Amino acid sequence: MEPTTRDELLSAAKRYAEGVPIEVELSQIDWECSERAVRRAGACLYDPRTEAVTIRLTWSAYRAFGWEEFTETIRHELVHAWEFQQFGESGHGTRFAEKARELAAPRHCRTFSEARLRLRCSSCDWDARRYRASEAVKHPTERRCGACGSRYRVEHVESGRCWRTHAGYLVSRRKLDDEW
Repeated sequence: MEPTTRDELLSAAKRYAEGVPIEVELSQIDWECSERAVRRAGACLYDPRTEAVTIRLTWSAYRAFGWEEFTETIRHELVHAWEFQQFGESGHGTRFAEKARELAAPRHCRTFSEARLRLRCSSCDWDARRYRASEAVKHPTERRCGACGSRYRVEHVESGRCWRTHAGYLVSRRKLDDEW
């Protein structure tokens, strides 16, 4: 039976983790459910002072993926927990990739939502997706293209509305109102 609540998801994830063949001290991992994440399905947090490891799973990602696909996210985050517990650090490098392969876990989890905003260069093909109104989105004149250094414009993907200045952002935000 698939989890239908956040608490059920965390309980199911903990039970599932017990069957994953990885040398992780599960009793030393805290599990949380995120309501805020808009693109990452999970995160593994580490406090080097206390060596505490927390796996944070995203409810919206679980709802988008379903249990079967979401177990890939759990295995992915367990690889991070393994690295933190064994080495005090984690990334997506060679060591991570090898352990993830052993567990049939993805090296990178796919996003579960479409970006709401896109930065597009005025001179080259560079673009970047944004899920929230970051400083680069709100104040595009203070930033430059990541590839060629030119100015860029910001596009609200769903509406197609674009802006190049902070004032343009404010006008767009106001005009889009509930559609933001």
